[in-house]
Amino acid sequence: MIEFIDVNYRVGEYAILTGINLKIRGGECVLLAGESGSGKTTLTKLINGLIPHFYSSGQLDGEVNVNGEPVAETSMYKLAEMIGSVFQNPKSQFFYTDSSAEIAFGLENRCVPPEKIRQRIVAAANELGIENLLSRNILKLSGGEKQIIAFASVYAAEPEIYVLDEPSSNLDNTSVERLKELLHYIKAQGKTVIIAEHRLNYLSSVIDRAVYLKGGRIMQEFTAAQFRTLTERERISMGLRTLKETQITIPKCTDLKGELCVERIISRYKEEEISFGANSGDVIGIVGKNGAGKTTLCKIICGLLKEQSGTVSYRGKKLTRRQRQRLCAMVMQDVNHQLFTDSVVDECELAAPKASKEKIDKLLQGFDLLSYKEVHPAVLSGGQRQRLAVCQAVLSEKKVVIFDEPTSGLDYTHMIQTGEIIQKLSREGYIVLVITHDYEFLNLVCHSVIQLGEQIAVKGGRQSAEEI
Repeated sequence: MIEFIDVNYRVGEYAILTGINLKIRGGECVLLAGESGSGKTTLTKLINGLIPHFYSSGQLDGEVNVNGEPVAETSMYKLAEMIGSVFQNPKSQFFYTDSSAEIAFGLENRCVPPEKIRQRIVAAANELGIENLLSRNILKLSGGEKQIIAFASVYAAEPEIYVLDEPSSNLDNTSVERLKELLHYIKAQGKTVIIAEHRLNYLSSVIDRAVYLKGGRIMQEFTAAQFRTLTERERISMGLRTLKETQITIPKCTDLKGELCVERIISRYKEEEISFGANSGDVIGIVGKNGAGKTTLCKIICGLLKEQSGTVSYRGKKLTRRQRQRLCAMVMQDVNHQLFTDSVVDECELAAPKASKEKIDKLLQGFDLLSYKEVHPAVLSGGQRQRLAVCQAVLSEKKVVIFDEPTSGLDYTHMIQTGEIIQKLSREGYIVLVITHDYEFLNLVCHSVIQLGEQIAVKGGRQSAEEI
């Protein structure tokens, strides 16, 4: 079905993939595992044809064949009929602002009759359990909801091959369980599935094989059974995340007063009233289902959004939005929103113009980015861009630092490094808020947790084709 023969891929002086030989059989579910920057995403782009059809600046040697046809010589529209892709950043594949129209997009391009398209949208939504996300403004969806819509748009088109790049990175635990069930479902239909992923625990019962990459090379292949029996020492030495299901083990945040005091905040989008207090050194996790309002709450705290009611105070003084912006730094869920310059070092200097070269180099070294300091951020992997955004927040030296899904796209080693940075901020007296679905990371770095949406019922029900 899919075959790599002596594949090498370079971008400038950087060798991204070296000596790749791999066969993936039809109907097989294969996990691409490894540290960020190991070449997993590049492998997926070679399968779906983005390399070399769209990314043409690199040097590609060797052959990549899908169903016996060379990808490099096959038109993109023919590849798209066979292969459905869900990217790490779902916004990069959206064409509409309406969620139902986005799900219909692939079918429209194949000239499927309108009535069949409407039926397929309803069927896909019902099978995925996302009826409440139909006919919604994509721009107002949470990051996890966007990811679900991206998957639905691929699923509705019924491809033979699914290529998924970090499909669970922004999903809550309920949605991850739904994704796991769906992967079982499409496997039972005989579909071929390739998943590049760091969040591994939900995949143990799904995959047939795991391919471990390091430094752009395939270092080892495992059967599913072999992969499940990796010891903790072996897993950690490979830079892989936990293979076990994880539950929250830290206590709930019950403080209502502190240096930072959030009182009775209600956003324009959610009716839930939020109050809590935090003191210097506190690291508080914020969890909840996709769309519960986690990011909205934190944007209100740091002054990026206006609250409907309530106040934010610091050391007894109520703060205006502008004052909150000077107090708080935020690492966004989509880090591309905060990367503006032509190099990694320029991004750091933009965040902290007075920082010394030595301080910047030391921080970049700690995040394994020093060798990329002159590289354009767009060339970095998703995990590397995430680490760069964390570097910017640390350099800003603001008293409240908010991380929105800081481990999205991070391997075990870099998750630990990010945790160490947050713990260092805690020791130095910063107040840190962490929005996350990553319970492994939450238990590692946070002192307490705030659960949003505990008593809010999810609205929406099954829809018919006539309502689309």
